[in-house]
Amino acid sequence: MTTLTPKQQTLFTLFNEIGIISQLSSVRFERILPHGLTIAQFSVLNHLVRLDGDWSPARLAAAFQVTKGTMTSTLQRLVTKGFISLEPDPADGRAKHVVLTDAGRLARETALSAAGPALGDLNAALSPSEIDALIPGLQKLRVWLDINR
Repeated sequence: MTTLTPKQQTLFTLFNEIGIISQLSSVRFERILPHGLTIAQFSVLNHLVRLDGDWSPARLAAAFQVTKGTMTSTLQRLVTKGFISLEPDPADGRAKHVVLTDAGRLARETALSAAGPALGDLNAALSPSEIDALIPGLQKLRVWLDINR
């Protein structure tokens, strides 16, 4: 039997809570996503809108820490929906570039609008000031985890 130090137990509890919150929030959000979007598909659209730039399927797979096959499947579903296109790389005929379409940008905005009422319900659990107090620490943890992949 492994025994954790009090500090390790605290960190385990933190990550356990984050994991449970992630699962519960993903299910809640996916229920309201329009266009039959999954969390993975919405996440790609959101990523492309937020970070713009030149994204290949391989670069997206690395950013999301999923296999190239998993990312290819997600991207194909977005192509089918008309939310992205895969354009050939002029410098390398084997490579592709992911291009967000206007329909994809609109789908992301529609999803955010649909999330508004569901997110507003959180004020029953946490006050706006409590939410504001949580964000800096969570952002700091996210940045650290991202740097230390």
